[in-house]
Amino acid sequence: MSTFDSGGLGLPPALGSVVPELGGDFVAVTAEVNGTTMHYVRGGHGPALVLLHGFPQDWFEWRRVMPRLSERFTVIAVDLPGVGGSAPSAAGYAAADMAEDVHLLIDGLGLSRAHVVGHDIGGMVAYAFARRFPCSTRTVIILETPIPGIEPWLTLDIDVPLWHGAFHMVPGLPEALVADRQATYFRYFFDVGTKDNSVISDTDVEHYAAAYRGPDRLHSAFEMYRAVAANMTFNSAHTDPIDIPLLLAGGEHVFGPILPQLAENLLADYGWSDVGAHVVPDGKHYLVEERPDEVAELIERHTANR
Repeated sequence: MSTFDSGGLGLPPALGSVVPELGGDFVAVTAEVNGTTMHYVRGGHGPALVLLHGFPQDWFEWRRVMPRLSERFTVIAVDLPGVGGSAPSAAGYAAADMAEDVHLLIDGLGLSRAHVVGHDIGGMVAYAFARRFPCSTRTVIILETPIPGIEPWLTLDIDVPLWHGAFHMVPGLPEALVADRQATYFRYFFDVGTKDNSVISDTDVEHYAAAYRGPDRLHSAFEMYRAVAANMTFNSAHTDPIDIPLLLAGGEHVFGPILPQLAENLLADYGWSDVGAHVVPDGKHYLVEERPDEVAELIERHTANR
């Protein structure tokens, strides 16, 4: 059972002051879920649309699409466990574990089958959500991430460096080196992952640095990478038929070019009956913030009449 509290989040100013800027009826809420506390921002009316962020972001990643999407959906932008206003996980940081937390959150809200959209790490959680809870899933969109263990996975020919994955998996080391340097470290990823570095401002980066403040939140973030082996095992074990409409989308200069092959493999070997791939021309990694209108349109089109 979940209990809900619309106030008293106790968040740093960089995290707690931005919800009013969304307009409409958006509110920040916490819920006790699965032995931990989860924070999310909710607004709008209509079918449930769950938005799951990537690294190094929190719910704020979706701020530029949420007002538009709230005209058609009940939008739920979640902070993954240990990030932003959410407490560290009590169950673990494998994608399937975090998917369970999200499922219990949505179930506690009394929302029926949801459209689920995930970017980066959030995309891995979205995939696991559909696999674990197909009866609670209408559609899935995975933005800018491969799926662990499903080819193409380790042999990726893309235009940006991926050194950080292995670094984040080293026990204890990234926590020690990134502590108190979050803004500097995150700025690197945003510069590499956008065509126009100004779309994620220094103020935005400070928000994200606050979302990963302190050793517990840094540890949570890196544990998500250390759980990749568990994600590979989970994904490889699930090949039973699934008819949920799935869209893979990515930027032309990062993961977009691998998505048609990934879609083919999901259709041929992993039980999916409806998988599409979309490449955003001249796009990079942080599409939600740099190309919000295109992302919102993708979501609207994929979910239409479903």
